[in-house]
Amino acid sequence: MTQTLDLAVIGNGTIAALIDPKGEIVWHCRPRLDGDPVFNSLVGGEGRFGIELANLADCRQAYVPNTAIVRTVLEDAEGNALEIVDYAPRFQARGRYFRPQTLVRTITPIKGSPTVTVRLNPVELWGYQKMRAVRGISHATFGDMGSGFRVTTDAPLSYVMEQRPFILTRPISFVLGPDEPLSESPYTIARDWMERTEAYWKRWTQRLGLPLQHQDAVIRASITLKMCVYEETGGVVAALTTSIPEHAGSQRNWDYRLCWLRDAYFTVAALNRLSAVGTMEHYLEWLSNVMAQSPDGYVQPVLGVGLETNLQEYIVDMLPGYRGMGPVRRGNQAAEQIQHDVYGHMILATAQAFFDRRLLRPPGSFEFGLLERMGERAFAVHDQPDAGIWEYRTRARVHTSSALMCWAGCDRLAKIAAHMGEEAKATDWRDKANKIKETILERAWNDKLKCFVGAYEGDTLDASVLLMAEIGFLDPLDPRFVGTVDAVERDLRQGSHVFRYAEPDDFGAPETSFTVCAFWHVDALYRVGRYDEARELLDGVLARRNSHGLLSEDADIKTGELWGNFPQTYSMVGIINSASLTSRPWSSVV
Repeated sequence: MTQTLDLAVIGNGTIAALIDPKGEIVWHCRPRLDGDPVFNSLVGGEGRFGIELANLADCRQAYVPNTAIVRTVLEDAEGNALEIVDYAPRFQARGRYFRPQTLVRTITPIKGSPTVTVRLNPVELWGYQKMRAVRGISHATFGDMGSGFRVTTDAPLSYVMEQRPFILTRPISFVLGPDEPLSESPYTIARDWMERTEAYWKRWTQRLGLPLQHQDAVIRASITLKMCVYEETGGVVAALTTSIPEHAGSQRNWDYRLCWLRDAYFTVAALNRLSAVGTMEHYLEWLSNVMAQSPDGYVQPVLGVGLETNLQEYIVDMLPGYRGMGPVRRGNQAAEQIQHDVYGHMILATAQAFFDRRLLRPPGSFEFGLLERMGERAFAVHDQPDAGIWEYRTRARVHTSSALMCWAGCDRLAKIAAHMGEEAKATDWRDKANKIKETILERAWNDKLKCFVGAYEGDTLDASVLLMAEIGFLDPLDPRFVGTVDAVERDLRQGSHVFRYAEPDDFGAPETSFTVCAFWHVDALYRVGRYDEARELLDGVLARRNSHGLLSEDADIKTGELWGNFPQTYSMVGIINSASLTSRPWSSVV
């Protein structure tokens, strides 16, 4: 079967895994979201954890509603069938959240006598070698590196280790986690943890402030974003994978298991919109450490979830890549780039915290001082060239989107200062914001095209300028913004697809649309009063989700096929924001 991104995701804030329609775990990193992939068949490696049913004829898969628990049903040609339940445990225990480095699988015969083969083939060192296995009585320990783990099972261990087919006559469970003994049988543990994990996710989603329309889409997006937060530190990865190409054979293959400051802002803001403010509070702690470790004000745009700064980019030549379309990359050169928008995004990500009285640990003067350092940097560089939001590798310009975020940072600092009673500081930051705004209005507006363009004194469009209405830079009904929306529609939109830009970049002209740009266009259409068109475009974008309601970074403009890293937080954020903005009010039905 050709590999696709019709995958389900399980996770618990510590680890995550991707599961294909036949119940194979095709991607799983340890001991963190950005760790060594011990199951890597998604990018052509030999690491996998599959439950093969002899004479497979049909497979069905779905989430348990409002949870991160996945059920897969496999049926053979004779009508024998089994069910696989997969999850990563997460629940409250002894006054804290229990979220171990553990995956749990339970396989249950539901019809007849299915014959199964367990394919448990972990690898290490990015697939350069298979993990060494040491067998116990009811468990096997794999590997002796940092990504090593134990699998405890009540299945016949000889059959599992020898990958020998056997008839499934009773439920069996696998607990894949740290090299520690279990306190009870695997099946007892699996059943208990599943009930408690299901209860956790259903309580969490119950507290979300959902829109009236597209609730299932928003719930799934919210749970997925939650699984992209590395809870130990509060860092947020941009996606759970590396090196899924932006389109076939493009070599636009990047490692997204890292924390982009801008991507994290969008994730935090989207969850805030649904009243899930705990992520903002946690992220504020992570961000405070970032700022505290940047005494000169400079912050690199990408960090590891544990604040790692050395993210040197390597090519893993052992792995052929997704569908054989390498290279597979580890690390990301973007960490070395200059991207001025990060300062504004850092401030935007934390601004609400100064006003929100629900937080257990609200920020104060110390945190404001850290933000002011970021604001000073934003003001200093707002009109200087950078790599921009799209991270051009071979050219630098004064990008409009970067300047807009520098403005937003200064604007929010003025509002925070006023809220804190610091009137002199509020005036100072307001003056800085006004100076940046004057420059943007003068240098980013192209009078010939009658729209804002992607770079100062430029003549090409960039969909990121649509964010100027969302961040409050211009009234949406300002003719200049309306003209920009019209220009994006004319030059960057094809059906329900919207490109980031149309001009060639470091790798040539883009061939796939960038999904979040379509959501930005939905929001812009709605803000300028084109309500029906906005909702119609939203329906078109949502139709591209995979069978589990998930989106990657990019999409083929002809087939709608998903490309790019998966699941992409940008895209899942777009679902939440656009659905919330365009939904009819609850008062229309109650």
